[in-house]
Amino acid sequence: MKIKIYAIGRLKEMYLKQAISEYVERLKPFVSIEIIEVDDEPINSNPGEKEIEIVKTKEGQKVLKLLRTNEYLIGLDLVNKELTSVQFATYLQDKLELGGANLSFVIGGSYGLSEELKTRCQNRLALSKMTFLHQMTRLILLEQIYRAFKINRNEVYHK
Repeated sequence: MKIKIYAIGRLKEMYLKQAISEYVERLKPFVSIEIIEVDDEPINSNPGEKEIEIVKTKEGQKVLKLLRTNEYLIGLDLVNKELTSVQFATYLQDKLELGGANLSFVIGGSYGLSEELKTRCQNRLALSKMTFLHQMTRLILLEQIYRAFKINRNEVYHK
């Protein structure tokens, strides 16, 4: 089994790289994780709506070019359904049983996912109503995937 995570923007912070590596390692007994970083687009420090949409569209097109047609894509987005950790565990198990090796997540850049990329997603979830650095979202997602596997195996981690 393999889960892909498409992430817009390159990770620069060493502390996040180390934490992400830790969870990728913890997940190895359960699933293989592949993180595909996609370069984000440069943008002014105070962009207008039109500039934001252009950047999101360009970033989305980069991800779309990498996707296989049979990938079940889950977009992480602020304005979608939130799940508890137990609900996410059930959701993940269901999707892995259905899609198996073709399960992927996409994390948008600083301004989120393009409309075209949202349309390509078979489902979209919110990790929280709170806003996180998009780089930190990778770590939070990996931790929740790990937690889901532990919950589904009735192991102690989540308690």
